[in-house]
Amino acid sequence: MKFQQSEFFYQIVALLLSFVVVHTAYVGLVRPNAEAVLASEARAIAEQEASGEPITIERSAWVVLKDYEQEACFVLMFWVMAIMGLKAQNVGTQRKLLNQQLVSIEGGQRVLPEDARKLSRNLDALPQEQQRLLLPRVMRSALQRYGSTSSVADVSNVVRDACDAEADRLDSELSLVRYIAWAIPSIGFIGTVRGIGTALGNAHEAVQGNIAAVTASLGVAFNSTFIALLISIVIMFLMHQITLMQERMVSDVQEHCDYSLIRHMQN
Repeated sequence: MKFQQSEFFYQIVALLLSFVVVHTAYVGLVRPNAEAVLASEARAIAEQEASGEPITIERSAWVVLKDYEQEACFVLMFWVMAIMGLKAQNVGTQRKLLNQQLVSIEGGQRVLPEDARKLSRNLDALPQEQQRLLLPRVMRSALQRYGSTSSVADVSNVVRDACDAEADRLDSELSLVRYIAWAIPSIGFIGTVRGIGTALGNAHEAVQGNIAAVTASLGVAFNSTFIALLISIVIMFLMHQITLMQERMVSDVQEHCDYSLIRHMQN
């Protein structure tokens, strides 16, 4: 419960920091530069109309990034990356225990049911933060079952069930990451709808020959979707990497228990 509360607090702080950093960058850097680029383009167009000479207007990254939908997408991107960073750190912490000998069993030693309590003391001596990790929990459950039933088959079932339950738990904890990965392109489509709606509202100006408002609104529509889809590609890649890391960690814990504990037991 304490760990879940701290993780929730971490997510809230990460969201606030993501918003502050991105909004500060937009207010101080992105939007001022975008306004400068748009003003320069407006002057160039006015000069072109006066002189009649053709001009070429290059697409500016500042203009592509300037709208509120893109800002929201970046806030969510940094937020979900912070969440996945925490989960990757937790996986790394879990994997470190695989390199430690949590129970004292020699290479050819046979473990009897009456040895289970003594071996469990090594796990009980671990720091509290380590005891909540998967490997100590699985090994403790395996030793308790072995001490009570003396059945190696029951121990194998306990290890498998515990690892399956942990895999399901880790997968369910990625629900927020999946939601954000879905929300980012959805925000981009909101920008598309907003831009197209504004363009339709300015259609009467286009009929009169002034297409500047219509093209600016269409730029909002396409730029928001463009940025959202690019960010979504990155987030989906990272999410699949985190999922793979967690699945491999659970599988390695199960194999570690089989090799370092179960194979030493006898009925």
